[in-house]
Amino acid sequence: MTTTQGEFIQVEHRGDVAWVTIDRPKKLNALSTTLMAELSARLREVEADDRVRVVVLRGGEQAFSVGYDIAEEVELGVATAEQWHAGLTNNIGLTMQVWGLRKPVIGAVSGWCLAGGCELAMACDLLIATPDAQFGEPEIRFGSGPVTLLMPFLIGQKATNELLFTGDIVDADRALQLGLINRIVTTDALEDEVDRMARKIALTPLSILRFTKRALNAAYEQMGLRGAVSANLDIAAVLNSADTAERAEFTELVATKGLGAALAWRDARYAETE
Repeated sequence: MTTTQGEFIQVEHRGDVAWVTIDRPKKLNALSTTLMAELSARLREVEADDRVRVVVLRGGEQAFSVGYDIAEEVELGVATAEQWHAGLTNNIGLTMQVWGLRKPVIGAVSGWCLAGGCELAMACDLLIATPDAQFGEPEIRFGSGPVTLLMPFLIGQKATNELLFTGDIVDADRALQLGLINRIVTTDALEDEVDRMARKIALTPLSILRFTKRALNAAYEQMGLRGAVSANLDIAAVLNSADTAERAEFTELVATKGLGAALAWRDARYAETE
């Protein structure tokens, strides 16, 4: 067993399974540009390593990831459609890197799994979650929207429409009903269950796993998945640059009072409807 600890990403090799851990607990694993670059580099390494047959992607106990680093976006002053297009291209690139990795990827989810973090999880081939896991893309509530549009292909039209129009967050039980995750296990059992699943899959020769994943992904891509993701990039760039009072208020609060205050304002607007 060998472990490599980076600034935000830890990689642990357990035989032919690579455990890749997002490790930014103070920010609930928010996906900053630095973190995403480091994660992308580590994923390329484990993909190229023929000793690795299966990859596990996980966060911490409090959060798999709460999504893209909103405070960083505000600090960088991302505003125009062109600026958003460049940034979102990078975001989509990481999620689709997980989706297209030439080895099975098992996602292990505890706590918050939201927005871009939810998209990253959905890109995994299998998802195992704890009872406290929370899934959703609440971005519409402050004037944003999904970046990598995978949800329609995983849970269908009506359920996707409800989640993306309302910004609702669903618990692990509902996520299981929707087919968003494979199973729920207790927090204490999560690592053992993921390890068992990974070792079971790793009994298959790597070449067979690669071709099987290629076939499965091709089926979804024949349904238009990559085309939908690509088309949404252009729409999302315009959507995020739209001049709305709600987005302006949210951005101002992030800049002046912090992300916590902005999220509290956002949630207060919806409190009576919950």
